[in-house]
Amino acid sequence: MRRVAGFGGVLLIHSIFSVASYAAGPKVVSGPNSDPNCFAPWTENVKLFQFQRKAGPYRIALANGFIANTWRIQMIKTAKAYASQPDVAAKLKEFKVVSTGEDVAAQIAAVNNFIDSGYDAIVVNAQNPTAFRPVIKRANDAGVVLVAFDNTLDTEDAINVNVDQKGLGRYWADWLVKNLPNGGKILEVRGVSGTSVDRDRHDGIQEVFKASGKPWETVEVLGKWDDPTAQKVTADAIAVHKHFDGMTAQGGDTGVVQAMIDAKHPFVAFGGETENGFRKFCAKYSADGLKCASGGTGPAQVAVAIKTAIAALEGNVVPQSIKLPLARVEDPNLKDGQDYYSEQSDNFFVGNAFPTCGINFTAQEIMGQSEANQ
Repeated sequence: MRRVAGFGGVLLIHSIFSVASYAAGPKVVSGPNSDPNCFAPWTENVKLFQFQRKAGPYRIALANGFIANTWRIQMIKTAKAYASQPDVAAKLKEFKVVSTGEDVAAQIAAVNNFIDSGYDAIVVNAQNPTAFRPVIKRANDAGVVLVAFDNTLDTEDAINVNVDQKGLGRYWADWLVKNLPNGGKILEVRGVSGTSVDRDRHDGIQEVFKASGKPWETVEVLGKWDDPTAQKVTADAIAVHKHFDGMTAQGGDTGVVQAMIDAKHPFVAFGGETENGFRKFCAKYSADGLKCASGGTGPAQVAVAIKTAIAALEGNVVPQSIKLPLARVEDPNLKDGQDYYSEQSDNFFVGNAFPTCGINFTAQEIMGQSEANQ
């Protein structure tokens, strides 16, 4: 991808023609929001964007970074499943997917290449929230719609689609405060270092602990939102610290619980994500002390990002920052067939519907796709 991004003169000429063809970026308008039920603004003060309308069908790219965990794999598959739905496919001339790993420069190079190759819109799960400023300007200058989701961008110049990640961290920490009235020692299994999601969730957790006035000691490890990685770092932490009063994990939660079982660590209060395997464990071991609050958003938020990009290309008014609802359930209310699926794989995130956007997927529809680049 780095080699492709360095084509020099040819790509520069293309970029110049793109700038000449389109106005620089979206207009900020007074409204109305084209779909307030789906495109819910983050706050009442969020700017409303309107891009110059383009005739379809469109060339849209997904520039993903890190992929080595269940959530990202399911996200890629969900994006392909959404792009394959007949009403969406009819609006697409091409749907391209690239995952570049944890290298921020490689992801930026991929986005630049899509801009220079004439794509109409790019959706991105950003490896770094602040490193994309030059790319955002290039996209706006070229009339390319840029939509960030999940790991979003610290900017008001591109569209962001996300849940309240900091609020999610607060939710998990509130559960631990509720279940540990005297405070205690907490294992915090974080995500991928440098990403906005990891930062925001961590900040939310720590803010609640600080505000509670109770004594807390937090041991932080990096699980990369991945079951095997989270299981290993949890096992190592238990071996060193011997005992924790509670745990919270941003992902890889099934692996965290498995490490507890393997180490014969007592089950404790746990604030975690929405993996099917984690929720199965929570239901199975509730009576033994595994008291869980499970909250997050399924990888289907990528479909909302694509839907937003298409709406923007069609000239519809969309908010600069779109807020998605969380999927939450707490002990003892986990129900098989609703909150988790005992007959399904552990490696599946529950909550892949956004009814207000007309988006819903079956497990079979998602798992029939590949996570490979295309």
